[in-house]
Amino acid sequence: MEMEQVKTKKFSDPKGLEGVTKSPSERCAKVICLGNEKGGSGKSTTAMHIIVALLKIGKRVSVIDLDTRQKSLTRYIENRREWKSRHDAGLEIPDLRPFELSDLDRRSEAALDEKRRFETLLDELRYTCDFIVIDSPGADTNLSRLGHAAADVIITPLNDSFVDLDLIARIDPDTFEILGPSLYSEMIWDSRKRRALADRVSIDWVLMRNRLSSLDAKNKRRVNDVLDKLAPRTGFRMAPGFSERVIYRELFPMGLTLLDISDPDNKMQMTMSHVAARQELRDLMLTLNLPGLELAAAAF
Repeated sequence: MEMEQVKTKKFSDPKGLEGVTKSPSERCAKVICLGNEKGGSGKSTTAMHIIVALLKIGKRVSVIDLDTRQKSLTRYIENRREWKSRHDAGLEIPDLRPFELSDLDRRSEAALDEKRRFETLLDELRYTCDFIVIDSPGADTNLSRLGHAAADVIITPLNDSFVDLDLIARIDPDTFEILGPSLYSEMIWDSRKRRALADRVSIDWVLMRNRLSSLDAKNKRRVNDVLDKLAPRTGFRMAPGFSERVIYRELFPMGLTLLDISDPDNKMQMTMSHVAARQELRDLMLTLNLPGLELAAAAF
Protein backbone atom coordinates (compact mmCIF):
# COMPACT_ATOMS: atom_id res chain seq x y z
CA MET A 1 0.00 0.00 0.00
CA GLU A 2 1.35 3.40 -0.94
CA MET A 3 2.05 5.78 1.90
CA GLU A 4 -0.37 8.67 2.21
CA GLN A 5 0.95 11.83 0.63
CA VAL A 6 2.02 14.48 3.12
CA LYS A 7 0.11 17.73 2.80
CA THR A 8 2.07 20.77 1.75
CA LYS A 9 2.29 23.59 4.28
CA LYS A 10 2.72 27.14 3.02
CA PHE A 11 5.29 29.33 4.74
CA SER A 12 6.29 32.98 4.51
CA ASP A 13 9.89 32.18 5.39
CA PRO A 14 12.40 33.79 2.99
CA LYS A 15 14.76 30.80 3.17
CA GLY A 16 12.55 28.91 0.73
CA LEU A 17 10.23 26.89 2.95
CA GLU A 18 7.19 27.95 0.93
CA GLY A 19 5.69 25.04 -0.92
CA VAL A 20 8.51 22.69 0.03
CA THR A 21 7.51 19.22 1.16
CA LYS A 22 9.63 16.13 1.66
CA SER A 23 8.16 12.78 0.70
CA PRO A 24 7.64 10.24 3.52
CA SER A 25 10.48 8.18 2.09
CA GLU A 26 12.95 10.98 2.77
CA ARG A 27 14.65 11.39 6.13
CA CYS A 28 12.68 13.40 8.70
CA ALA A 29 13.97 16.66 10.10
CA LYS A 30 16.56 16.39 12.84
CA VAL A 31 15.14 17.66 16.16
CA ILE A 32 17.51 19.62 18.43
CA CYS A 33 16.31 20.50 21.94
CA LEU A 34 18.11 23.06 24.12
CA GLY A 35 17.49 22.02 27.71
CA ASN A 36 18.48 22.87 31.25
CA GLU A 37 16.22 23.17 34.28
CA LYS A 38 18.20 26.14 35.56
CA GLY A 39 17.59 29.59 34.07
CA GLY A 40 20.43 31.75 32.83
CA SER A 41 22.48 28.94 31.36
CA GLY A 42 22.52 30.44 27.86
CA LYS A 43 19.98 28.16 26.14
CA SER A 44 18.41 30.85 23.96
CA THR A 45 21.74 32.40 22.95
CA THR A 46 23.15 28.99 22.06
CA ALA A 47 19.97 28.07 20.19
CA MET A 48 20.02 31.27 18.13
CA HIS A 49 23.64 30.80 17.09
CA ILE A 50 22.98 27.20 16.05
CA ILE A 51 19.88 28.29 14.11
CA VAL A 52 21.71 31.03 12.20
CA ALA A 53 24.69 28.74 11.51
CA LEU A 54 22.33 26.21 9.95
CA LEU A 55 20.48 28.88 7.95
CA LYS A 56 23.72 30.29 6.57
CA ILE A 57 24.63 26.96 5.00
CA GLY A 58 21.23 26.73 3.33
CA LYS A 59 19.40 24.48 5.77
CA ARG A 60 15.68 24.96 6.34
CA VAL A 61 15.09 25.54 10.07
CA SER A 62 11.86 25.68 12.05
CA VAL A 63 11.83 26.85 15.68
CA ILE A 64 9.44 25.84 18.47
CA ASP A 65 9.68 27.98 21.61
CA LEU A 66 8.29 25.97 24.54
CA ASP A 67 9.37 28.57 27.11
CA THR A 68 5.89 30.08 27.14
CA ARG A 69 6.65 32.51 29.97
CA GLN A 70 9.98 34.18 29.13
CA LYS A 71 9.95 33.49 25.35
CA SER A 72 13.58 34.63 25.09
CA LEU A 73 14.21 32.84 21.80
CA THR A 74 10.97 34.22 20.33
CA ARG A 75 12.03 37.72 21.33
CA TYR A 76 15.49 37.13 19.83
CA ILE A 77 13.97 36.14 16.48
CA GLU A 78 11.49 39.04 16.58
CA ASN A 79 14.41 41.43 17.22
CA ARG A 80 16.19 39.92 14.23
CA ARG A 81 13.14 40.36 12.01
CA GLU A 82 12.77 44.00 13.12
CA TRP A 83 16.47 44.74 12.52
CA LYS A 84 16.26 43.20 9.06
CA SER A 85 13.25 45.39 8.22
CA ARG A 86 14.63 48.58 9.72
CA HIS A 87 18.09 48.37 8.11
CA ASP A 88 17.24 46.39 4.99
CA ALA A 89 19.82 43.87 6.15
CA GLY A 90 20.35 40.53 4.46
CA LEU A 91 19.51 38.42 7.49
CA GLU A 92 18.25 34.86 7.39
CA ILE A 93 15.03 34.39 9.39
CA PRO A 94 13.91 30.96 10.68
CA ASP A 95 10.35 29.68 10.56
CA LEU A 96 9.13 30.51 14.09
CA ARG A 97 6.31 28.49 15.67
CA PRO A 98 5.38 29.87 19.13
CA PHE A 99 3.62 27.45 21.46
CA GLU A 100 1.05 28.33 24.11
CA LEU A 101 0.06 26.58 27.33
CA SER A 102 -3.27 24.79 27.38
CA ASP A 103 -6.18 26.81 28.79
CA LEU A 104 -7.94 23.71 30.14
CA ASP A 105 -8.53 23.76 33.90
CA ARG A 106 -7.80 20.16 34.84
CA ARG A 107 -4.09 19.45 34.94
CA SER A 108 -4.33 16.01 33.33
CA GLU A 109 -6.51 17.30 30.50
CA ALA A 110 -4.20 20.28 29.94
CA ALA A 111 -1.18 17.96 29.72
CA LEU A 112 -2.91 15.77 27.14
CA ASP A 113 -3.98 18.83 25.14
CA GLU A 114 -0.41 20.17 25.08
CA LYS A 115 0.92 16.76 24.07
CA ARG A 116 -1.58 16.47 21.22
CA ARG A 117 -0.88 19.97 19.87
CA PHE A 118 2.89 19.55 20.20
CA GLU A 119 2.90 16.21 18.38
CA THR A 120 0.64 17.63 15.65
CA LEU A 121 3.03 20.54 15.15
CA LEU A 122 6.04 18.21 15.02
CA ASP A 123 4.32 15.98 12.46
CA GLU A 124 3.62 19.06 10.34
CA LEU A 125 7.24 20.20 10.40
CA ARG A 126 9.09 16.91 10.07
CA TYR A 127 8.75 16.73 6.29
CA THR A 128 9.05 20.44 5.47
CA CYS A 129 12.43 21.39 6.95
CA ASP A 130 15.88 20.00 7.68
CA PHE A 131 16.10 20.89 11.37
CA ILE A 132 13.63 21.66 14.15
CA VAL A 133 15.17 23.59 17.06
CA ILE A 134 13.27 23.54 20.36
CA ASP A 135 13.96 25.91 23.25
CA SER A 136 12.62 24.37 26.46
CA PRO A 137 11.61 26.06 29.74
CA GLY A 138 14.13 26.41 32.54
CA ALA A 139 12.05 24.17 34.81
CA ASP A 140 10.65 20.64 34.96
CA THR A 141 7.32 21.10 33.16
CA ASN A 142 5.13 19.03 30.87
CA LEU A 143 6.33 21.04 27.85
CA SER A 144 9.97 20.57 28.83
CA ARG A 145 9.53 16.81 29.01
CA LEU A 146 7.71 16.76 25.67
CA GLY A 147 10.55 18.70 24.02
CA HIS A 148 13.26 16.48 25.47
CA ALA A 149 11.51 13.23 24.57
CA ALA A 150 11.03 14.35 20.94
CA ALA A 151 14.69 15.29 20.43
CA ASP A 152 17.31 13.54 18.36
CA VAL A 153 19.93 15.74 20.03
CA ILE A 154 19.67 17.37 23.47
CA ILE A 155 22.11 20.22 24.07
CA THR A 156 22.56 21.29 27.69
CA PRO A 157 24.50 24.52 28.22
CA LEU A 158 26.04 24.44 31.69
CA ASN A 159 27.58 27.39 33.48
CA ASP A 160 31.03 26.61 34.80
CA SER A 161 30.14 26.17 38.47
CA PHE A 162 29.14 23.50 40.95
CA VAL A 163 25.81 25.29 41.37
CA ASP A 164 24.88 24.32 37.81
CA LEU A 165 26.64 20.98 37.99
CA ASP A 166 24.32 20.03 40.86
CA LEU A 167 21.55 19.65 38.27
CA ILE A 168 23.50 16.84 36.62
CA ALA A 169 24.91 14.99 39.62
CA ARG A 170 25.26 15.05 43.39
CA ILE A 171 28.87 15.70 44.41
CA ASP A 172 30.62 14.96 47.73
CA PRO A 173 31.83 18.37 49.04
CA ASP A 174 34.98 16.91 50.61
CA THR A 175 36.24 14.51 47.96
CA PHE A 176 34.36 15.82 44.88
CA GLU A 177 33.40 12.23 44.15
CA ILE A 178 30.13 11.56 42.31
CA LEU A 179 27.39 10.36 44.65
CA GLY A 180 24.74 9.84 42.01
CA PRO A 181 22.67 11.46 39.26
CA SER A 182 20.48 14.48 39.99
CA LEU A 183 16.91 15.17 38.90
CA TYR A 184 17.71 16.56 35.46
CA SER A 185 19.90 13.57 34.57
CA GLU A 186 17.09 11.26 35.64
CA MET A 187 14.65 13.19 33.45
CA ILE A 188 17.01 12.80 30.47
CA TRP A 189 17.26 9.09 31.21
CA ASP A 190 13.47 8.82 31.27
CA SER A 191 13.21 10.72 27.97
CA ARG A 192 15.77 8.42 26.36
CA LYS A 193 13.95 5.34 27.59
CA ARG A 194 10.59 6.56 26.29
CA ARG A 195 12.09 7.46 22.91
CA ALA A 196 13.83 4.11 22.57
CA LEU A 197 10.62 2.24 23.36
CA ALA A 198 8.57 4.43 21.00
CA ASP A 199 10.70 4.33 17.84
CA ARG A 200 14.07 2.78 18.78
CA VAL A 201 15.89 6.11 18.45
CA SER A 202 18.87 6.82 20.68
CA ILE A 203 18.94 10.46 21.86
CA ASP A 204 22.37 12.09 21.66
CA TRP A 205 22.90 14.13 24.85
CA VAL A 206 25.55 16.85 24.45
CA LEU A 207 26.69 18.94 27.39
CA MET A 208 28.54 22.20 26.70
CA ARG A 209 30.30 24.25 29.35
CA ASN A 210 29.17 27.82 28.93
CA ARG A 211 30.40 31.26 30.03
CA LEU A 212 33.89 29.93 30.63
CA SER A 213 36.40 32.18 32.31
CA SER A 214 39.77 32.74 30.66
CA LEU A 215 41.45 32.25 34.06
CA ASP A 216 42.76 28.83 35.02
CA ALA A 217 40.94 28.74 38.37
CA LYS A 218 40.92 25.75 40.73
CA ASN A 219 37.11 25.58 40.53
CA LYS A 220 37.31 25.37 36.72
CA ARG A 221 39.69 22.41 36.88
CA ARG A 222 37.57 20.63 39.49
CA VAL A 223 34.41 21.02 37.40
CA ASN A 224 36.30 19.64 34.40
CA ASP A 225 37.53 16.62 36.37
CA VAL A 226 34.04 15.82 37.66
CA LEU A 227 32.51 16.09 34.18
CA ASP A 228 35.17 13.79 32.72
CA LYS A 229 34.25 11.15 35.30
CA LEU A 230 30.52 11.78 34.98
CA ALA A 231 30.22 11.59 31.18
CA PRO A 232 30.50 7.78 30.76
CA ARG A 233 28.29 7.15 33.79
CA THR A 234 25.48 9.53 32.82
CA GLY A 235 25.67 9.09 29.06
CA PHE A 236 26.43 12.55 27.76
CA ARG A 237 29.32 13.72 25.61
CA MET A 238 31.15 17.01 25.99
CA ALA A 239 31.17 19.79 23.41
CA PRO A 240 33.14 23.06 23.37
CA GLY A 241 31.18 25.92 24.91
CA PHE A 242 31.22 29.70 24.78
CA SER A 243 33.48 31.92 26.87
CA GLU A 244 32.06 34.76 28.92
CA ARG A 245 31.81 37.70 26.50
CA VAL A 246 29.88 40.96 26.58
CA ILE A 247 29.15 40.67 22.86
CA TYR A 248 26.41 38.06 23.43
CA ARG A 249 24.39 40.49 25.55
CA GLU A 250 24.96 43.29 23.03
CA LEU A 251 23.72 41.24 20.07
CA PHE A 252 20.35 40.26 21.54
CA PRO A 253 18.47 43.60 21.07
CA MET A 254 19.43 43.58 17.38
CA GLY A 255 18.67 39.91 16.90
CA LEU A 256 22.18 39.35 15.56
CA THR A 257 24.70 36.58 16.10
CA LEU A 258 28.46 36.33 15.79
CA LEU A 259 27.98 35.12 12.23
CA ASP A 260 26.30 38.41 11.24
CA ILE A 261 28.98 40.82 12.50
CA SER A 262 31.09 40.81 9.35
CA ASP A 263 28.11 41.86 7.19
CA PRO A 264 28.46 45.61 6.40
CA ASP A 265 24.66 46.01 6.58
CA ASN A 266 24.76 45.31 10.32
CA LYS A 267 27.04 48.24 11.18
CA MET A 268 29.40 46.30 13.48
CA GLN A 269 33.15 45.84 13.22
CA MET A 270 34.87 42.51 13.75
CA THR A 271 37.40 42.39 16.60
CA MET A 272 39.88 39.69 17.63
CA SER A 273 37.52 38.74 20.47
CA HIS A 274 34.77 38.19 17.91
CA VAL A 275 37.08 36.04 15.80
CA ALA A 276 37.86 33.87 18.85
CA ALA A 277 34.15 33.62 19.68
CA ARG A 278 33.32 32.51 16.13
CA GLN A 279 35.94 29.80 16.43
CA GLU A 280 34.16 28.57 19.57
CA LEU A 281 30.90 28.40 17.62
CA ARG A 282 32.62 26.58 14.75
CA ASP A 283 34.06 24.03 17.19
CA LEU A 284 30.61 23.48 18.72
CA MET A 285 28.93 22.96 15.35
CA LEU A 286 31.55 20.47 14.22
CA THR A 287 31.31 18.56 17.51
CA LEU A 288 27.53 18.26 17.19
CA ASN A 289 28.14 16.22 14.03
CA LEU A 290 24.79 17.15 12.50
CA PRO A 291 23.89 15.74 9.07
CA GLY A 292 24.93 17.89 6.13
CA LEU A 293 27.56 19.92 8.01
CA GLU A 294 30.62 17.91 6.99
CA LEU A 295 31.52 20.16 4.06
CA ALA A 296 30.19 23.42 5.51
CA ALA A 297 32.71 24.24 8.23
CA ALA A 298 34.04 27.26 6.36
CA ALA A 299 30.62 28.95 6.60
CA PHE A 300 30.99 29.26 10.36
